[in-house]
Amino acid sequence: MNTAIILAAGKGTRMRAEFNKQYLLLKGKPIIAHTLDVFERSPLIDEIILVINKDDIALCKKNILKKFKFKKVVKIITGGAQRQDSVMNGLLHISQESKTVLIHDGARPLVTKEIIKRCIEGAEKFGAVSAGVPIKDTIKIMKDDGFVSFTPKRENVWITQTPQGFKSEIIRKAHSFAAKENLFGTDDAMLVEEMGIQVKMVEGDYENIKITTPDDLITAEAILKHKRR
Repeated sequence: MNTAIILAAGKGTRMRAEFNKQYLLLKGKPIIAHTLDVFERSPLIDEIILVINKDDIALCKKNILKKFKFKKVVKIITGGAQRQDSVMNGLLHISQESKTVLIHDGARPLVTKEIIKRCIEGAEKFGAVSAGVPIKDTIKIMKDDGFVSFTPKRENVWITQTPQGFKSEIIRKAHSFAAKENLFGTDDAMLVEEMGIQVKMVEGDYENIKITTPDDLITAEAILKHKRR
């Protein structure tokens, strides 16, 4: 059994909107509805745990779940103070039968069923994976004084995306470990790495962008327009 935890509890302050960015329209449809639709249509996903802001419960039930009739969303739960807390809340509600867990940002509506498939297969094989893409530009690692420390090889530098996939026992242990050791990571793979477990990168997509600013919304609109041609 495979579970997807979709995180949609953030405020999205950089979007400069009057409400949660997840409910902004992208080609006439809320961002979070686009995201959920991909996981709903994936034959590899058995259940979806949706993590939202407590202030958005009524809005989400009426304008997303009821309107679009998502059948795989088995639970709606509220998020925590930080992303890490929201993931932990989600992990507490997955089915006991779940063997693989994908964790995905609700603000990445352009995820594909192919990426989901690669993450699930990778998690089953390696235990922990993250979708990502190789960097296109040359990267400079800086020192505190503003001078260049070194230049890593481009082929060794990837942009991390979501979904990130894990065997359920691994990601549960990682979050328990982080809570015990007071560790905070910018993503879930980082917590797994802190336990000494290797994370395998699997192919994402350059179009699998996270909508954070108004410019990102314009880019996502252009990508969807191109795909529908």
